[in-house]
Amino acid sequence: MESNNAAQCLGEATEPTNIVILGAGGDLTKRKLIPALLKMLRCGLLHADSKIIGVLKGRTQEQWLTGLHKGMQEYSPEIKLNDQQWQQFSSMFSMIEGDLQEERTYTDLAAAITSIQQHKNALFYCAVPPRWYTTIAAGLDKAGLSDQSEGFRRVVIEKPFGMDIDSARQLNNELQSLLDESQIYRIDHYLGKESVQNLLVYRFANSILEPLWNRNFIDHVQISAAESIGIEYRANYYEKSGALRDMIQSHLMQVMTLVAMEPPVEFTADAVRDEKIKVLRAVRPIKPESVSQQTVAAQYGSGTNAEEAIKAYVAEDDVSAESVTETLAGVRFHIDNWRWQGVPFILWTGKRLPQRVSEIVIRFRKPPFNLFDTHANPPTANSLVFRVHPDEGISLRMNAKMPGLTTDTQRMVMRAPYAENGEDVSDAYEVLLHDVLTGDATLFSRADEVEQSWSIIEPILNEWQHRISVNRYRAGTWEIPGMEDLFADCVGGWHKPS
Repeated sequence: MESNNAAQCLGEATEPTNIVILGAGGDLTKRKLIPALLKMLRCGLLHADSKIIGVLKGRTQEQWLTGLHKGMQEYSPEIKLNDQQWQQFSSMFSMIEGDLQEERTYTDLAAAITSIQQHKNALFYCAVPPRWYTTIAAGLDKAGLSDQSEGFRRVVIEKPFGMDIDSARQLNNELQSLLDESQIYRIDHYLGKESVQNLLVYRFANSILEPLWNRNFIDHVQISAAESIGIEYRANYYEKSGALRDMIQSHLMQVMTLVAMEPPVEFTADAVRDEKIKVLRAVRPIKPESVSQQTVAAQYGSGTNAEEAIKAYVAEDDVSAESVTETLAGVRFHIDNWRWQGVPFILWTGKRLPQRVSEIVIRFRKPPFNLFDTHANPPTANSLVFRVHPDEGISLRMNAKMPGLTTDTQRMVMRAPYAENGEDVSDAYEVLLHDVLTGDATLFSRADEVEQSWSIIEPILNEWQHRISVNRYRAGTWEIPGMEDLFADCVGGWHKPS
């Protein structure tokens, strides 16, 4: 299939690979994985001799492919794909019908891979709930599919990686008994976003920033992920998870490590992840008696957004009317090391907020003496804002003189978008799938990172499990009980996305 996006074709070439999707009949496959693979193929980042093998049950191959084609049209209409192009793309597909619990499924899969003469590399993507990860790893191992003597074998698993420290440790132990750690790719799509990756480049490729990146110049850091949607069809998962587990323990803490880490000795997966784990180990433990001062938990009530009526969380399908699950969570962390001592890192996330926007805000200290503090419009604190989504880019908020015969100040915002249009920005799954194919684990969590992050939030989970009520906020507003208090001594206070 010819590339029509030549400008995007930047990246290491990949080897022909059998891309096996276990649980290939689910939403993740049609919404994210298949569109990403098609874009990679068009862009030259997926080898044309690769094969895509779906493992699912209860459907024929024709039914499966028809569903994928409809999914492409529904969820990825921006990908122009006529019938001839779909036929060409779908010729790469084959299907194994079988149950993930049955040994025969894996022997059939092994036979299918063996029958492909061109290559024996295999990527196994577990597009299934976490309870299946160990079952799949055991099935692959028993069928000889984890053996790398003839080609690489890599297994991708999605979050959540456990639901607490004990389950995370158990999952790691089970997987590592069947696979080598180097074969396990714990995927976090948040780290595949262009702006998150750009953090490392902005920090370590620009001498103008790194000298300021410490406690002497930075007052605090805010890392946020606001969503305008509710829980949609995920009530069964969300009731067990809540916002703290769903977003902060995984996505936002990983971003925090990239913001706070020291320069690695080289840009390799192990070197980068070694520095990330140092950050997590330096996070000050939150004492049980401090949880109420260092955290915020709230749940959305009814409200409106863009004149659309929104029902309360407890009125959502499959949610208990007595639920105290938080749909918004905020945590104030402290990193006890030389660079960050005394600098709060405040991570927060919430659903049913006025808009969907994710940002990393570096708020600088005020000047030690400011000539213009007495004016009608006193200067505001400088901020460096990394916009993760939407409109990926970076902005610097500074003070400037207002035009005219005055020395009053106004805020000036200098913006630098990452791309002229969204077509220049790769989807997170494209980035991460390409990294798995090339064996680059830099943006994937290592076992010790996962366990350390769970241990950090364990005291919060322990305290919150005893609550019998939770604060509520009106959907579609920024009026969140306790959020202003969380930023009480921070220069500039809570940065509400705009």
